[in-house]
Amino acid sequence: MEPEEFDSDVLRQFVLAFKKGKLKPIVKSQPVPKNNKGPVKVVVGKTFDTIVMDPKNDVLIEFYAPWCGHCKKLEPVYTELGKKYKNEKNLVIAKMDATANDVMSDRYKVEGFPTIYFAPRDKKNNPIKFEGGDRDLEHLSKFIEEHATKLSRTKEEL
Repeated sequence: MEPEEFDSDVLRQFVLAFKKGKLKPIVKSQPVPKNNKGPVKVVVGKTFDTIVMDPKNDVLIEFYAPWCGHCKKLEPVYTELGKKYKNEKNLVIAKMDATANDVMSDRYKVEGFPTIYFAPRDKKNNPIKFEGGDRDLEHLSKFIEEHATKLSRTKEEL
């Protein structure tokens, strides 16, 4: 509720609208990027549902803070990961500044930075948190290939 003037009538109207389900949540969001063609898609509060929750794609999403040292260290690795999988039609590598945008699902809990989840296209409400592995290209790639529902790439033979 963000009223210009606050009195009992405004509050009453707000409560009635809430009970009728006519309110839309206020979402903290950076502006939607005009160009989002890079190997890592930028997600903001207003695009969380259309990118991360899209049932056509698997999504690896990194929630970061711009001031976080671990996040800054991960940035080149994550960009390289995006380049590695850029030709995958059903896989999106994405990132979101969790300090400037609301995460629109309580299934994606961000308790530290960076936090990385894999959202399979058929299980958006049960994302898989990346835990316990090094945040390097090898471990992140293995995590993706272990959980991806549909990769067109053929796995390299040893």
